[in-house]
Amino acid sequence: MKHRLLPFLLIFSAALSAQNATQSLQNFLNTPELRQSNIGIYIKNNTTGQVIADFRSEHVIPPASTQKILTSATALCLLGSDFRFSTFLETDGTIEDGTLKGNLYIRGTGDPTLGSQKVGDQMFLYKWVQALRKKGIRRIEGSVISDASFFDGDAVNPQWIWEDIGNYYAPGIFALPYLDNTMNVQLRSAAIGSVAEVVKTFPEVEGMIFENHIRCTEITYDGAYVHGLPYSNVRYLTGSVPSNRGIFGVKGDLPNPPLLLAKHFTNRLREGGIEVTEEPGYMTETNNSTRQLLYTHLSEPLSEILREVNQNSNNLYAEQIYRYLGSMIATPCTLQNSLITMQNCWRNRGISLQNTFIFDGCGLAPQDAVSAQTLVRILDFMLHSTEKDVFFLSLPVAGESGTLKNFLAKTPLQGKVVAKSGTTSRIKSYAGYITLKDESVITFAIIVNNANCKARKVQTLIENYLVELFGHQC
Repeated sequence: MKHRLLPFLLIFSAALSAQNATQSLQNFLNTPELRQSNIGIYIKNNTTGQVIADFRSEHVIPPASTQKILTSATALCLLGSDFRFSTFLETDGTIEDGTLKGNLYIRGTGDPTLGSQKVGDQMFLYKWVQALRKKGIRRIEGSVISDASFFDGDAVNPQWIWEDIGNYYAPGIFALPYLDNTMNVQLRSAAIGSVAEVVKTFPEVEGMIFENHIRCTEITYDGAYVHGLPYSNVRYLTGSVPSNRGIFGVKGDLPNPPLLLAKHFTNRLREGGIEVTEEPGYMTETNNSTRQLLYTHLSEPLSEILREVNQNSNNLYAEQIYRYLGSMIATPCTLQNSLITMQNCWRNRGISLQNTFIFDGCGLAPQDAVSAQTLVRILDFMLHSTEKDVFFLSLPVAGESGTLKNFLAKTPLQGKVVAKSGTTSRIKSYAGYITLKDESVITFAIIVNNANCKARKVQTLIENYLVELFGHQC
């Protein structure tokens, strides 16, 4: 009799669980701050296939930085975790008696780690000098020229908004990025109401012009914005900074990273005893000259780069990867070819992106829109891919690391969730995995747009919802 009752008890228990999940979902959706929000939710037990929650899961919604899930997964599927960006030192001249008669070219393919503070070798320019010395080069009768023609001329995504363009988190995208494409602007903060004085920049950029309107106010945080376009040395400074703080730093983008790289390399060559007769330059279109390869610089592997992308939500790294994907169709790389590459990748794996709107790789474009169901399908695919472990390790851990350090901290789900977060104005989203104590894995995506409260409150509501669903199972 006991054995006959067992299937009934299991069905009854499952029914209760489903009922509880439905009630938890309704409680979440009926929260006063969320009632008029645009929300997409899809939560699935990947081990059993059971759909735990489904609310408007097929509706496409701006995802913010959870867009990086698509970029990261696509790159791993098509390039593999061992992929490395290449940067080439080439010449169109000849080497005679220690003299390179011709130009020295730095030809880039999008490596975001050149001089980066995040990933990579910051001493790489000295290694380049040594590589040339080993070739017997002691003098260059020509220029150091950065060749950035591998990417097209759209250094700024045309869908990004003016409020973002020129800030450190929305820099230009080049085939030769350098120093995280970031410029630190040092301001002198003074009395309330005064204009903060620009003291210097690091790195120093020759010919910079600042239209400065940054006021010193009673705020206690960095409320300054930097606006400007690629290749232009004019930057508009707006907003406010705390008063009476002495030197106060704000970050913006570098106007022309390829040119700055050529200048710095020229300086390192001269310091290293290699004379360079001409001043440095850059090019955005290839001159189709016949060149001899002198040295190849390789980035850290994609596995390390993606960890920075997802752990710290690095927009520059994500965009450089996304633009590189376009090279799988043609060069120079274009945003359109990057999109086609991504669509083809997932179509070949049984996931359609036909109704997904993709305008960049990082989620900064407000026109981006993806469904919670699409995110979960990609997460499900990666869970069973050969790159599963690398993908898992790239994601921050709830309550412990990266952008999730404060998410679900001191709850039963701390350490049990790995996910990508997304936060921009009026958007809060999470997508990732939850590992339960029975070792089953939950894949989930929750996207909330236009809540009637601050982002921190939305985070709390999502935390409470997930703890209510899974806290007792962790």
